[in-house]
Amino acid sequence: MTSIRRNLLVALLAAMTVVILISAYVTYRQVRLETDEIFDYHLRQLALSMRDQTFNSGQPIDSNANEETFDFVIQVWDRDGLKLYFSPSTTELPNHAQLGFSTVQTAEGDWRLYSAPIRNYIIQVAQPLRVRKDIAFAAALHMLIPLFLVLLTLAILIWILVAYGLSPLNKLALAVKERKPTALEHLPEQQVPVEVLPLVQSLNGLLDRLGQAIKAQRAFVSDAAHELRSPLTALQLQLQLVERENDFSKRAEFTADLKRGLDRMTHTIHQLLVLARAEPDAMEYSVDEINMVQLLGQVIADLNPLAEAKKVDVGMIKKEDKVLIFADSDALRSLASNLIENSIRYTLTNGKVDVSVGVENNQPYLEVEDTGPGIPEEDRNRVFDRFYRREGTLEPGSGLGLAIVKAVADNLGATIHLSDASLGGLAVRVVFKEPVKKN
Repeated sequence: MTSIRRNLLVALLAAMTVVILISAYVTYRQVRLETDEIFDYHLRQLALSMRDQTFNSGQPIDSNANEETFDFVIQVWDRDGLKLYFSPSTTELPNHAQLGFSTVQTAEGDWRLYSAPIRNYIIQVAQPLRVRKDIAFAAALHMLIPLFLVLLTLAILIWILVAYGLSPLNKLALAVKERKPTALEHLPEQQVPVEVLPLVQSLNGLLDRLGQAIKAQRAFVSDAAHELRSPLTALQLQLQLVERENDFSKRAEFTADLKRGLDRMTHTIHQLLVLARAEPDAMEYSVDEINMVQLLGQVIADLNPLAEAKKVDVGMIKKEDKVLIFADSDALRSLASNLIENSIRYTLTNGKVDVSVGVENNQPYLEVEDTGPGIPEEDRNRVFDRFYRREGTLEPGSGLGLAIVKAVADNLGATIHLSDASLGGLAVRVVFKEPVKKN
């Protein structure tokens, strides 16, 4: 699991370690350069300090002198190249002198040499470079130890400061954790760090949407319970009548009424389930390429028994041979089925329903017109409410058909327009925002 604290600590400590290591290297190089300058100065001064010495050519070379080994080796030649003196050393240095500073390689490592003509002699002073490296490393180490102590101190401080900086997130998580499921009040936005404020605002927006969803769900359950209570009561009374009636003909009549009541109840429950599935975020919609002409033909064929029972002529007017859109097939079928079924149910006997499908302004649409009573303009905004039924409506129904159409249209990104139909009844046009796909 990803941890912001761990990532911050690792990133900051890694960056500081890299900076410290670079600083250590730069410090060592700088100390080494300064050490070389100091020891070069010492070589020159040591050579010059011997200008008052006298070296005779007949003097024996003191190569076996029993002296303590020290870090400098001295050699002296006369002007003719005769070696007059050299200090004890186990390292063989060149038997000639290159004036000025130079570096030579030996079996025991590199040596730094300084040679100068002084009076009648050539005096050479040499020093092994490992001595300088050891001294430079020791000096640099003494300088770097405080830096590593600073690194350790900063690591502890960073740990504390990161924990303190992330404490608002911990408080926010605790506040959300301690809330009851019914507590949908906004989280406080005062005294919230700027970096955390977008998260708090997003959570508050989610709480608003959740509150609206719960409110709509409660209203839906309340309305459903209210709408189902009366039909269930009626079914119970009809069942009691069937049980009490001994006359066969009346009993058959009561049984037919009971069957019609059960059919209405089944239809209502089915509509409720369809509406619940059409709610936003109630289900995931798949996007497929759909030919609306073909789909509407199938829906009309499925509703043909209902149309024949009411003697309603249902036809389709195709403005295009194919109208291809990307949408969810089941959702689009539910929208079309409820829209056409609603028109059939509210159209009088021997009426007519026309279903049109086409493209206008590069936007696909379907339109349903009927010869029914229509809907007055003042009621057209309310017909999409759940369980709404206009006064004086004789056709039995649940009042959910257009509510389902509206919910599905919203999920598909479509708009619904109600107007007076050329046939005399109501015209319902659904326009899809999805541009038509050219075949």
